Amino acid sequence: MELNDAQRAFLEKNHSVAMITVGRDGVPKAVRAGVNLVDGKLWSSGTEGRVRTRRLRRDPRCVLFVFDQGFGWLTLEADVRIIEGPEAHQMNLRLFRLAQNKPEGKLTWFGGEYDDEGFLRVMAEEKRVIYEFDITHAYGM
Repeated sequence: MELNDAQRAFLEKNHSVAMITVGRDGVPKAVRAGVNLVDGKLWSSGTEGRVRTRRLRRDPRCVLFVFDQGFGWLTLEADVRIIEGPEAHQMNLRLFRLAQNKPEGKLTWFGGEYDDEGFLRVMAEEKRVIYEFDITHAYGM
């Protein structure tokens, strides 16, 4: 589904989400995460070994509860595509350049500063993936 202008504007300003996946026991499980719109697509970063990645491999559905500092919120129901390998490392570079508002220069990562090559190396070492959300339903605000 296409997000409307107000929903896109909300996502451009607000990046904190509760990401809710379904556990093996059928119970919803929530974690805090960050999201950004990149070329009109909603992305988040994770790793191959994270529990939420394993859950999404089993059941690609999730709910994102996006919130602001007040009482504004947007709920997004989505199917998630997990992107891995060198493509994901490059996508993480794009995502974190946007998230850190640094179109060029070194990026900060867990206390270190990295040029593009170093950042890509860290993404590969951490086995970083991209979660790309195909939004099926949106409501709130």
